[in-house]
This record gives sequence, C-alpha cells and structure tokens, in this order.
Amino acid sequence: MQALVLVGGKGTRLRPLTYETPKPALTLVDRPFLNYMTEWLGSHGVDEVILACGFLPDEMKKVLGDGEPGGPRLRYLVEEETLGTAGAIRFALDHLDERFFALNGDVLADLDLSALWKQHEETGARATLGLYEVDDSSSYGVVDIDEAGQVLKFSEKDPSRTGSGLINAGTYVLEKEAIAEVPPGREVSIETEFYPSITGKGLYARPLGGYWMDFGTRERYFDACWDILEGRIHTEVEKHSDGVYIAGDAEVDPTATIGPRAVLGVGSRVGPGARITGSVLLEGSEVGAGAVIENSILGPGVKVAAGDTVGDEVLGKNQIGEVVNA
Repeated sequence: MQALVLVGGKGTRLRPLTYETPKPALTLVDRPFLNYMTEWLGSHGVDEVILACGFLPDEMKKVLGDGEPGGPRLRYLVEEETLGTAGAIRFALDHLDERFFALNGDVLADLDLSALWKQHEETGARATLGLYEVDDSSSYGVVDIDEAGQVLKFSEKDPSRTGSGLINAGTYVLEKEAIAEVPPGREVSIETEFYPSITGKGLYARPLGGYWMDFGTRERYFDACWDILEGRIHTEVEKHSDGVYIAGDAEVDPTATIGPRAVLGVGSRVGPGARITGSVLLEGSEVGAGAVIENSILGPGVKVAAGDTVGDEVLGKNQIGEVVNA
C-alpha cells in the first residue's frame, strides 16, 4: 500500500526553526516530525511513502533517510516549481499505484485510515476525503455530505462563522485515473479546484474520530509536544503525565528545575539552578547556571548564558540567547 505526502512547503510559520531545517525533519519530542506520520501510515498497512518535496530536499533526505527500520520505505520526488496540492500529486502520477493515500505533510494524527480506505472501496469512489469535527470551524473549509457520504459542497473559511463543523483533514484516498485529469505542469489546488470539479462525480468523504492537528505554528508545536507526552495522541512515545521528556544523554544539573512541561533534546545541557518550564530545548542547546527559560523553543545549538532569562521566544539554530526579562 502506498501513500504520497505533500511536503513542499517552507514552514514559514515556524521560522526561525525552519530556515535551515524543513518542517518534516524538525524534531518533535524525540524524533523528526515526519516519523509520526510514517508510524501512523505504517500501522494501517502502508509500506511505501513518496515525499513530494520542494524545500531543502537534500536536508530532508539527510535527516529522514530511507525511513525507520520496520516502517514504510521513503522515496523522494523533487518539484522544480510550485505546483499546488493537486499539481504535486499529478507530478507524481507515474510513480503511484492505481489507488493510494495522499496527505498534507503538516498533519499530526491517529485517525482511522483503514476505515477511510474501506469506505472508498465500498462506494466505488474516485476520491474520498477524511473529515474531522472541530469546535470552531471559522478558520477551516467546511465540507457538507449526505447520508451516503457523497460530498455536496465546500464552504470556504469564514471568520464570521461560529460553531462546530466537519473540515477537510488533509487526508485522502485517491484513484490514479481521477488525478490523471488534473492538468499537468501548472499550479492546481486540490481543495479549491480539483475537488469542486468532481463534486457529484464520485467524490465522497467520511468523518473520522481520534486525534488530528494541523501542525505548523509555534503554538501548535507546543501543543503537539504536550499532547504526545501526555498521551492525547497514540504514538510509540512513552507517556509522561507531567509533560516532561529528557533525552538519555542530556546533562541536567541536579539543582536545576525542569517542568512543568519541558522537552530536553539530545545533547542538551542545563546548568546549576536553571529553570525550564513550558519550553523545548532542541539538540545540542545549552542553558547556563541560574538561567530561566519559559514558554520558549531553543533551536539546535542555542546557548543561553548564565543568569539570562528567555521568555516567549523562538530562537533559531545556533542563536545566542538574550536577556528578555532580567
């Protein structure tokens, strides 16, 4: 079984962390973000994942390689120009099976993909969308379906709209013959162009329960860390009810205060009397004696001097921490 994952974006909402590291390769708790997606896909029978890349593909391959042992094999396709969500899938057409999963590369989820695949087969659909119910649908496109699961219409994002709704979860089962209808070589959106064009012509959807997050902002980066550690999403990561994860080789002085909620990545160091709360220290970052880190992300190699305070900041790779609230 095969999945195509769209990872062509630049991850601008997570800058400066993503200036040199593509979002799928960014560490989330103890592993690259994309490994959560391949773990999820593998649990539903996917054995090959094609990554439709556009931004820093060599760095992505360096970090992700051919995939994790025992998980789906990774392959890489590099777009020379921006083609949009449908255009990127059309670009990969020659490498795809007759039926395959397609997913946005910023989805952190444990939704039931097997149920989505089963409905797709039973209805004879050309495309089936996974839907997820959110409490506030104002910032999402809402999808209306009938009792059989046929898509009736799409409603664009509307800030004035309030209340819950079923939204497009960026998770699809597609037939290759349907994607062949997408014009090649130009930018095409699957949400605003392709799906409306086949509404009433074999387009179905299914609401899915479980966990789902559109991962990509600083706030959602934090939410994702705590949700993983505190067990709100099913992953291989060991549950930590206090939301604290400390890598095995991290060096933490016994007089330092860690938590509530903190991630100390591989090779990180925390000096005497330092305090880390609600924050993430990525690989190789260092916090000096008596320093305070609150609600912040320290990128790889960041160094915060003794006595400094960093609050509500995101520091990119190898930046020097500054006094924020001395």
